[in-house]
Amino acid sequence: MLSREDFVFTIGYDGPTAVVDSQAKQRYGTCSTRELAEQGFFRAAYASAVYAKDQEEVKLVVDIYNTIAGTSYTLDSPLDRLFGVFPVEVNRSIVL
Repeated sequence: MLSREDFVFTIGYDGPTAVVDSQAKQRYGTCSTRELAEQGFFRAAYASAVYAKDQEEVKLVVDIYNTIAGTSYTLDSPLDRLFGVFPVEVNRSIVL
């Protein structure tokens, strides 16, 4: 299983290997889900909430996103598709 930081900053996959953005990981890897969302890193914030398996964090991300974007998404919306984050079981990562 990937570390939280690798999962949050994964930018794609090369077969069974996650490709991770090293600069984003280094700069924002210690940020909480709330901090990522407040800074506008919604994909990373949503990935952090998915990794934590915490519906309260997902709701937090959606609420901040709705406030900034002027949308009205709910927890029943297709958030995985909106943010492009799907839980995937991979064990390796390449940090670029």
